[in-house]
Amino acid sequence: MIAIDSSSLISYLSGDAGADVEAVDVALSSRQAVLPPVVRCEILSDPALPASASAAVQQLPLLPISEGFWDRAGMLRAKLLAEGRKARLADALIAQACLDHDIPLITRDRDFLHIAKVSKLKLVP
Repeated sequence: MIAIDSSSLISYLSGDAGADVEAVDVALSSRQAVLPPVVRCEILSDPALPASASAAVQQLPLLPISEGFWDRAGMLRAKLLAEGRKARLADALIAQACLDHDIPLITRDRDFLHIAKVSKLKLVP
């Protein structure tokens, strides 16, 4: 399994190029792609999202939220804030979902580099 972040999924759906877009394509074609729940929410929040893209996103499996998730995500975010790092709530939730399942995250969002420095989050470009 490999998780996909909103930044890379949006780029993939838009037809952009990049190592992350290629990784998304491989993950989707090999049926290894999963979405953290927050990513699905972010993508479906776009009022201009075409119906076909919405349907495709809704077909992707979601990572389940495990017991204690909210506490761990809060502590992860607190760790980032204590170090004076950027700590968006959605990013902390996405990262924690990946950490809980020990799976890498495909992303082009550089904010996840800060999270990877203070945790065991594995990133794919």
